[in-house]
Amino acid sequence: MTDRKDHLDVLAVGSLVFCCFLWGLNQVAAKAAMPEIPALWQAAGRSSGGAALVWLWSRGRGIALFERDATLPGGLLAGVLFAAEFLCIFTGLQFTSASRMVVFIYIAPFVVALGMPLIARSERLGAVQVGGLLLAFAGVAWAFSEGFSRPAIGPKQWIGDALGVLGGVLWGATTLAVRGSALTLATAEKTLLYQLAVSAVLLLAAALLAGVPLPTHVSTLAWTSLAFQIVIVTFASYLMWFWLIRHYPATRLASFTMLTPMFGLVLGAILLAEPITARLVLALATVASGIFFVNRKVA
Repeated sequence: MTDRKDHLDVLAVGSLVFCCFLWGLNQVAAKAAMPEIPALWQAAGRSSGGAALVWLWSRGRGIALFERDATLPGGLLAGVLFAAEFLCIFTGLQFTSASRMVVFIYIAPFVVALGMPLIARSERLGAVQVGGLLLAFAGVAWAFSEGFSRPAIGPKQWIGDALGVLGGVLWGATTLAVRGSALTLATAEKTLLYQLAVSAVLLLAAALLAGVPLPTHVSTLAWTSLAFQIVIVTFASYLMWFWLIRHYPATRLASFTMLTPMFGLVLGAILLAEPITARLVLALATVASGIFFVNRKVA
């Protein structure tokens, strides 16, 4: 049986914050490579390269990946959801702004909070925790609210917004699929390999069917960006994330993901010379406060 804890300890919090930092940095890395490597090819490359690294890592450590353990249905479902999430995001960005997309995607923790009590009643959030989750989401929405005050990109902006909402639902559903299936007892390596292998096939097919052109020239910066996304983000940080899901409450873990877009804004300001505004500072404090209340122990 899995040694599951009912609260987040120092190890979990430190690991989560570090993961969110890496995911925020991933946003900057992906943006830097976008002019040379289209987003869909980046996503397919991340999944393909990450899957290969997970297989090599597991083989080197003697971790069994292909034994019969009833995880196949859950693994295939998680992989399909993972790929569908990225397809929604990348397709939606053709119709709506990145700032609007970020806000819609981060309904994912609410999906987890609503679904997890059906899987494990112990993960039901109380009024204080729900209030904290709403506060954290309000901080993210405030940080990116300028995207809602600008004129519509076009008459089909609603399509992009709807795909953003669907992407957030799929992200949350992926977490629920992991916790609600036999994957909850599988190793983090096997859980991650399912998602990366299935999504690699689907994303490669999507890129080819959509006629996305292959990169003709890739600079050292773009290659470095892609390598960072594959090795550090897709392999190392996702492996850590699924280990955390296996051992800690998913509802409380999900609340921390709202730090990711905030780290993305801060790192964008540092690395891409984007402005740091009072709105960003206030939003970051609001998100941090909300996460505190979600994880506060109720007497």
